[in-house]
Amino acid sequence: MEELTSLTKRRGFVFQSSEIYGGLAGFWDYGPYGVELANNIKESWWRAFVWQHANIVGLDSAIIQNPKLWQASGHIDTFVDPMIDCKNCKHRFRADHVANFETKNLKEYDKALEDKACPNCGKVGMFTPARTFQMMFKTYVGPVEDDASIAYLRPETAGGIFAQFASVLETSRQKIPFGIAQIGKAFRNEITPGDFIFRVRELEQMELEYFIRPEQQEAEYKRWRKFCMDWLLSLGLKKANLTFHEHADDERAHYAAASVDINYAYPFGSKELYGIANRTDFDLKQQGKASGKDLSYFDTETNEKFIPYVIEPSVGVGRLALALIHSAYHEEEVNGEKRVVLQFHPAIAPVKVAVLPLSKKPELSKVAHEVFGAISSQWRVEYDETQSIGRRYRRQDEIGTPLCITIDFESLEDKKVTIRHRDTLKQVRVPIADIAKHVTEQLSGF
Repeated sequence: MEELTSLTKRRGFVFQSSEIYGGLAGFWDYGPYGVELANNIKESWWRAFVWQHANIVGLDSAIIQNPKLWQASGHIDTFVDPMIDCKNCKHRFRADHVANFETKNLKEYDKALEDKACPNCGKVGMFTPARTFQMMFKTYVGPVEDDASIAYLRPETAGGIFAQFASVLETSRQKIPFGIAQIGKAFRNEITPGDFIFRVRELEQMELEYFIRPEQQEAEYKRWRKFCMDWLLSLGLKKANLTFHEHADDERAHYAAASVDINYAYPFGSKELYGIANRTDFDLKQQGKASGKDLSYFDTETNEKFIPYVIEPSVGVGRLALALIHSAYHEEEVNGEKRVVLQFHPAIAPVKVAVLPLSKKPELSKVAHEVFGAISSQWRVEYDETQSIGRRYRRQDEIGTPLCITIDFESLEDKKVTIRHRDTLKQVRVPIADIAKHVTEQLSGF
């Protein structure tokens, strides 16, 4: 983790939020390459989950919703984590993290922690009884801060989807089964944020609510489990690092009939990356009851009216970015020197091509800028003419750039450039007129 966090800061992937003021636990900023990586992850997800499905449409709902939505969903009463304090060092922890298991029974935590040592000070038997902690961030809407103006930052993007179910169904003219997808920010006041960008208080989710007939629940649950796993593998994650963890009865959310996590083997342990849940008809039933609106679905072919069931695949952008950086990280020795390279799949690489003139001489810069202009409308291209060519190659290796194009003095004579492959280090001379075609072939062949 130290190597990864050092690399991500040094190369502009992730910075501590408001670092000049000492930072704020659980909040991170994505730098120039981090934002490109995150955008590529989101684009890949949107293509796979929305564009490639004729019956899935998108939504972008507000972060702050009417608080009645969260009352109906159960979040105000049940979106809590078990919290404990060490009476010796006063540090605060999540009880499930220290006990290393999950349960809704707080007394089980108390019993399990009787002989546990505090992770901070090492003292045994010093924990307070476990208690619940509300994870939603509270705010106020309007000029007066009173109980009537209380609102919450959304803890998940799904709530807005369920609230707009009827509007989306009517305007998109979809029929069951169909899905509504959303990418957006969510906020969770974690007791103990940590493990870099894995457990944070401000996160970005990619969620799909897939509405089905009740009798389709088992088949669709299995189908989306497989689809999510296949998509993760298509991004370049190693299969050996991915495992399914089926939730036991005392692990599942209150609304779920079944749920499974796709865990990734992070440096700090195997942890949840992707969650797939069968939410049954809980959400639409609850929102319909609380709002007084009819959120049932009428099947014109069978003349049936029913509340749809929902399968929900949900993944955090930050957790996936961390998994991809970890999976891509590679060290090797080249000519007696250590080479660090992020072997990203080209689809998610922050920069696809780097254009590197051998020197800053005007005649080379002129050709290099022409090459940049010829391909920058198709791919994210970086132009760099500072430092030695060797140092620039290493820099591009560390941000995961698949191809580097070098313009040298021979280019002025033969109208060719050298294209270097990130992983194989092979170099080929290509006519300037054929660069776009060659880059397309190389990127698709990774």
